[in-house]
Amino acid sequence: MSDYISVDLKARIRQQAKNRCGYCLSAQQYVWGTLEIEHIIPKAAGGSSYEENLWMACHPCNSHKADRTYGLDPLTDRTVALYHPRRQKWPEHFFWSDEGTHIIGLTPCGRATASTLKLNNPFAVAVRHSWVSVGWHPPQIDS
Repeated sequence: MSDYISVDLKARIRQQAKNRCGYCLSAQQYVWGTLEIEHIIPKAAGGSSYEENLWMACHPCNSHKADRTYGLDPLTDRTVALYHPRRQKWPEHFFWSDEGTHIIGLTPCGRATASTLKLNNPFAVAVRHSWVSVGWHPPQIDS
C-alpha cells in the first residue's frame, strides 16, 4: 500500500476531527503549526494509511506519541493501550481540571496517554492558561 494520502482524504480527516488534535483537543486556529495527519497505529507497528487509521494531531502530541501504541499507567504501573481517537470517546478517558489547563486521565488508558504524550507539559499548560483567560479554552467536548 502506498503511503500517499490524497488531498481529499486529508480534508476529510480534518473535517472528521473537527480541525483539532485528537489527543489534547487543541484547535488548529490556536496552535503554532499545522495539525498533522497522524497514524493511530504507526506505520512502524504495521499501521496503514487508510482512513480508519488516520486522525489529526498537533506536532507535540504526534512527536511524543511517535511509534508508540502502549504506555505506562502511572497509577497502576501497568502497560496499557494508548487512547484511540477514532474508536474511543475523549470524555470517557479524560476531563479538564477545574481551571481548564490540565488534562486529567480517568482510566488507565487516559492516564497512560496523558503521561506518554506529555499532555500536561509546562509549555502546554501555560498556553492553555492564556487561552482560558481569553475564553478560547477548554474546548467543547462531544460525548
